[in-house]
Amino acid sequence: MEAHSIDMAESTGNQRFRLRWPGPRGRWIGLTALLGGLALAGGVAWGTWAHICDQCPSIAQIYAFEPKEATRVYAADGSLLHEFAVERRTAIQYQQVPRHVVDAFVAVEDKRFWSHGGIDYLRFTRAVVEFAFAGYDAAGGSTITQQLAGNMFASIVDRQDISVQRKLREMRVAKSLEQAYTKTEIMEAYLNQINFDGVYGVQNAAQRYFGKNIRDLNLPEAATLAAMPVAPRRYNPILYPERAVARRNMVLSLMAGQDMITGEEAAAARAYPLMVRPDARDRIPAAYFVEWVRRILIDRYGTQIYEAGLRIYTTLDPNLQAVADSAVLAQLEWIERQPGFDAPTYRETRAWPADSLSGPNMPYIQGMFVAVDPVNGDVLALVGGRDYQDSEFNRATQAERQPGSLFKPFVYTAAIESGMPASEVIFDTPIEFPQPDSSIWSPSNFTNDFRGPVTIRDALAASINVVAVKVGLRVGLETVAQYAHRMGITSRVDRVPSTAIGSPSVKPIEMAEAYTTFANLGIRVTPRAILRIENADGEVLWEAPVEREEVLDERTSWIMVSMLRDVVDRGSGIRIRSLGVPWEIPVGGKTGTTNELTNTWFIGFTPEIVTISWVGFDLPAYIRDDAQGGRDAAPINAEVLKYFYADRAIPAPWARPTGLIERRVDRTTGMLATAWCPPEAVYTEVYIPETEPREPCDVHGPWGTREWADSLGVIPDSLAPPVSDDFEF
Repeated sequence: MEAHSIDMAESTGNQRFRLRWPGPRGRWIGLTALLGGLALAGGVAWGTWAHICDQCPSIAQIYAFEPKEATRVYAADGSLLHEFAVERRTAIQYQQVPRHVVDAFVAVEDKRFWSHGGIDYLRFTRAVVEFAFAGYDAAGGSTITQQLAGNMFASIVDRQDISVQRKLREMRVAKSLEQAYTKTEIMEAYLNQINFDGVYGVQNAAQRYFGKNIRDLNLPEAATLAAMPVAPRRYNPILYPERAVARRNMVLSLMAGQDMITGEEAAAARAYPLMVRPDARDRIPAAYFVEWVRRILIDRYGTQIYEAGLRIYTTLDPNLQAVADSAVLAQLEWIERQPGFDAPTYRETRAWPADSLSGPNMPYIQGMFVAVDPVNGDVLALVGGRDYQDSEFNRATQAERQPGSLFKPFVYTAAIESGMPASEVIFDTPIEFPQPDSSIWSPSNFTNDFRGPVTIRDALAASINVVAVKVGLRVGLETVAQYAHRMGITSRVDRVPSTAIGSPSVKPIEMAEAYTTFANLGIRVTPRAILRIENADGEVLWEAPVEREEVLDERTSWIMVSMLRDVVDRGSGIRIRSLGVPWEIPVGGKTGTTNELTNTWFIGFTPEIVTISWVGFDLPAYIRDDAQGGRDAAPINAEVLKYFYADRAIPAPWARPTGLIERRVDRTTGMLATAWCPPEAVYTEVYIPETEPREPCDVHGPWGTREWADSLGVIPDSLAPPVSDDFEF
């Protein structure tokens, strides 16, 4: 028979096209190809489904799941600080769980749980359609059984992976679970596996958020927990109470809509106030120190630390840490009460939405503290911020801030070692520096005045900016930068005049390391947090060495220490004495306050401890009119030093190295004192040989007063009056 045909003519020509229906032979070939294709596709699909879980763990692990051994972190006294583990659970039996708790999870997570065979095909189809239109924002289609599969078998599913392969594996294991276990067994395992923002299982979650056992949870509390699994962090009732309540109420509505509770019960539960455990904010002792240790361990061992059962022995003194924590919090609260402080207080921010308090930038005043043993570098205490729950950003080890006058000792160290004596007189007078943008930078002093001739010893004690800049220019900014790096500053140091007064941004832990050089008379020690690491059997895997390096001449260091002791005993850091640090304790130190009153610092040291504190805002901002290191930061150090030496023998002052010499000098000129120099202008200075003055003072003499001598033209007219000892504190 001839194939049937239809003729079609185009309107633009006479050419005709003929479409032909296939004959019986063609139809047979087409049908065979179609059936073959379907069979091949079915075979591939079946093979994929059959072998999708060839490497999946056995479903027998539903009850045999054992979390890996946690890595334990110990303080220096052997007490347990923290455990690093993947998950912690307290298992419960299904019979212990109230019916309304089970119903709450079923209502929101899988309303056909009791009837499906592991996969809810209706829900899955809807999820696929929604995914096609909404992408990753679509609702999930996983049943409780599928979620159990994903929660239990880490090798099956990467929780950030939403691939087709992941879904197929999850569905395959869910079907196997449903065939091997009863519904109540699956529900029991699920309730013991759920993640509630780092808390695993409903029993632990009930205790964590409500201070109750699971059997004591009421309906609104049960709905609050059931609201969390979809996004545990987002609906954490501690951090985000408003979100948690909104989703809780949605769960209650679903329960009522599915006839699990009455409308009246749902309404009463929605009116129930959210009441989390009073102490629910989980405060890890020394949280910032522990997190610093964790980062070190991750760099060394990777994520296996969560299951390797390591034993980490650290340097932390828990008693000193407690004092430091208390001192930082007390000082910040004191600052918030001062006149002129108008930023939001910490207590005020407790009423703010929790999602407005996250990340490295908090709106309230922050603080930081570190204590280091300069002999071995052990970090004895570390406070990285005011509230670890608000912000995990470690302001001691991660923040980069301008140190202000804390940087000046690097300038004077370079000067002393280059041959400039501590009695060198520099004129504290205005100086200007043209800038690339045609503006003029002119450094000013904190007191907004100028004092004329000042020794560099007195300039450091009074923290005079102009003198530090002039000394930095004299010794060379390149030399200053090299000394800073040599002593422990790893951050970039620009070779510009403002560097001399602390314009480079540095990490506080770097400053602590640099000042160990003074405490050790020239030997820099690298701070360390970990003493040793052992495996689960007690074998030592790694032991942290004491990293010491001599970087300064001992004589230079001793002179610098004597100058920094003047800062504490008669200069800008004297407040720690008035706060109770005994005069018998040899303490050196330096205050720091940056431009616009945005950062305040104090660093103090003895032969046995180096302490550094900082107070300011995460985003640099004005604190108040009279903010300064001696007032705002130094009290933290004072509290720690008082505790440190409360029941400890007072150390002897730094032994003076051989080879230094003394001279009586006039601080007005830096020249040798004579019998005519005023007693208040005369003091004893210490010198490296060949740097001492040789000429007697030519300002004071038998001719009487300076004014009378000036009138006779006996002395240079450029000399200014003596600097006063009345420092600004």
